[in-house]
Amino acid sequence: MSLLFKIGFLEISIVNMIDIALVAALLYQIYKLLKGSVAIKIFLGFLSIYLIYLLVGALRMELLSSILGQFMGVGVIAAIIIFAPEIRKFLLLIGRTSFLSDENFIKNYLFFWKKRASTNFSINPIIDAAKTLAGGNTGALMVISKSTELKFYAESGDILDADLSKRLLISIFNKYSPLHDGAVIIHGGKIKAARCILPVTEREVPAQFGLRHRAAIGMSEATDALILIVSEETGQVSMAKNGKVIHNMSFQDVRETLNAYLHNEEVDSRFENLESYETMKKRKMAMTSKS
Repeated sequence: MSLLFKIGFLEISIVNMIDIALVAALLYQIYKLLKGSVAIKIFLGFLSIYLIYLLVGALRMELLSSILGQFMGVGVIAAIIIFAPEIRKFLLLIGRTSFLSDENFIKNYLFFWKKRASTNFSINPIIDAAKTLAGGNTGALMVISKSTELKFYAESGDILDADLSKRLLISIFNKYSPLHDGAVIIHGGKIKAARCILPVTEREVPAQFGLRHRAAIGMSEATDALILIVSEETGQVSMAKNGKVIHNMSFQDVRETLNAYLHNEEVDSRFENLESYETMKKRKMAMTSKS
């Protein structure tokens, strides 16, 4: 173990620096995951109690140390129960960024003679359907996935496995259709399922965002899919990815973003954090009131 430097009696090595960097990265990811939710306050409460426990242990306060020790003994189980949704999101985050997340990994990589199916397909039906739905103020929620079929979420609705078409999408989201309530999952040029139930985000969202937007943001937090939303109230088109949104998009922007996503180009920089979106909205309102 190569020694880098010493601080008093402490000997700091390369392994120690790597260890500290990894712990810092882990804590930062946990903070990002919990930021904006009530769970961050609970997490800080647990962290404060743990730091107090270490302090009283170092000061050899036997009685207080034993009481806090008993609390910390059951604290792990309590944390698992309290943070169950956050732990699930964290594991989903790790799973979707892993090379093993591709359900066709063995077929595509180990059996290298198998050709990988192309994720590219014509997005014209999606764009044309969104135009028609937005023009008629018909709400819609479309999940476009390039990596997996999202079978877990598809099975929450009705499996279709139908060719992607404008007429079918319009028919599904027709207000009198039994399939209109929920989301459509699109993968590989197929409408895999309709009337799907999506996870709703637990973060605070801008007041003008309804349940469709909350479900779209929640789905984008749990998967690497791109979600297209058509607002029933305003007819505006939005997109969500990785917990971020682009609001009130033109159809040219929708086409460019969707094409870039399907061609594995970087699109995350196009999306805005919910916090920054709310701040920008307040600034615009303030400038409008002044003028």
